[in-house]
Formats: sequence, structure tokens, C-alpha cells
Amino acid sequence: MFPPVPDAVVASLIAGIATGVGALPVLLVPRISERLQDTLLGFSAGIMLAASFFSLILPALAEAEALYGGSLSGASAVVAAILLGAGSLWLFEYVTPHLHFTDASDRKVPVTLPLIAIAITLHNIPEGLAVGVGYSAQDGSVGSQLAIAIGIQNMPEGLAVAVSLIALGWQRSTALLVAFGTGLVEPLGAMVGVVAVGLAETLLPWGLGFAGGAMIFVISHEIIPETHRKGHENSATSGLLAGLGGMVLISAALG
Repeated sequence: MFPPVPDAVVASLIAGIATGVGALPVLLVPRISERLQDTLLGFSAGIMLAASFFSLILPALAEAEALYGGSLSGASAVVAAILLGAGSLWLFEYVTPHLHFTDASDRKVPVTLPLIAIAITLHNIPEGLAVGVGYSAQDGSVGSQLAIAIGIQNMPEGLAVAVSLIALGWQRSTALLVAFGTGLVEPLGAMVGVVAVGLAETLLPWGLGFAGGAMIFVISHEIIPETHRKGHENSATSGLLAGLGGMVLISAALG
């Protein structure tokens, strides 16, 4: 009944493991500059931004137009789904003790493992959901594009998480293992996305729009502010533009 489930789970698992792969330099490099971290995070934001539009919102518009029989009514449904996705994450963050995923490096913040786990779960579930919903779309390449994009952008995020934990005094090997573990929640989100759309195909444009809104919220609320916090706005913006351009090329290459 849900043929995309295995593909979506495997793809999201590989994308999640990329989080730990990105953290591997902490075992090899004594110190990674803050400017480089912010540039790489900007790059990941650019990839996510492009993927949100090319692989989620635009397919959602096409599906909604076919479902509702009109461009305006379809677009209205997608806008509502985008707002619902972003609003759901905002509400979840509001009611849940939350730590931004790189705030751990601020020693003024009392950091506990549960807080870190909540922050990373909040950040990664929408990515897994996006892959799952993408694999449910009629165009099978949507899920593959999202998995590739999320895998690439997960690498600098994994590095940022590991560096933050090391700054708190964690062992490098432990920080690396935590970074690997953070991506393992993504297959859960992928499974939820595939099953939800499988139960009701009319949910597909809503699922795509919801995932797009959730990812854009993470970009705007989490990643971009963090890259600008230490005065590296120019480097971060350059990284964002490079990531955006790279994802456009990937989308074109995958059709």
C-alpha cells in the first residue's frame, strides 16, 4: 500500500548519516575557524532554501492545481500548508524547552543532553518528513533530489554540533557519535510523511507545502541568525548563494 516507504527510509537514513560524516574533521583538525563554520552553515541554508522551493513548494503547487482544478485555489491551499508547517514548528518550539542547535558553544547556557536532543530532533524531523513526502509525489525524482540536498546540507550542521559539544568539554569521539546519532531521527520523519500521504493522496500537496514551510522556518529561525551572530555575515551570505546555486544545478541535472 505504501511502496515508497523502503526507498524513503533508506534515503533519509543515508542523508541522516551524512550529519556524522560532516563531523569527522573534529578528529583530524585541532581547530575549525568560526568563519569557516558560518560559511558552511550558510551553504547548507542555501541548499535547504532551494530544495524547499524546487523540490517541495513548486511540486505542491502542481499537485494542488490538479487536485483543486484551479491555480488560485491550489496556490491558496499550498500557502495555507506552508504557514501550517512553519507555525507548527514555531508552536512546538514555544511550548518545549528548546536550545538552538549551535547554542551549546555558549557556556552561559545551561546545557543538558535532553535539551540538545530536543533541539536536534526539532531540526531534523522536518527534513525526514520532506524526504518521505517527496517520495510520495508522482515525480519520483523529487524524493531523490531532497535526499541529496538534505544529505549535503547535513554535513556542515553535523560539524557545527560536534564543535559546539567539544567547546563544552566533551571528548571529540563522543561529540562525533552524538553527531552521527542526530541524523537517525530522519527516517522516522520520512516514514510519517509516506504513510500520511499513502492514507490519503489528497494530502500530498498539503504534505509538500507543510514540509516546505517547516524547512523555511528552520532556515530563517535557526540557521541564518546563527551564521550572523559572530560577525561573519558576508562569508555566510556567500556560502548561502553558493549552496543555492549548487542546488539549482543539482535539480536541473536530476530533471
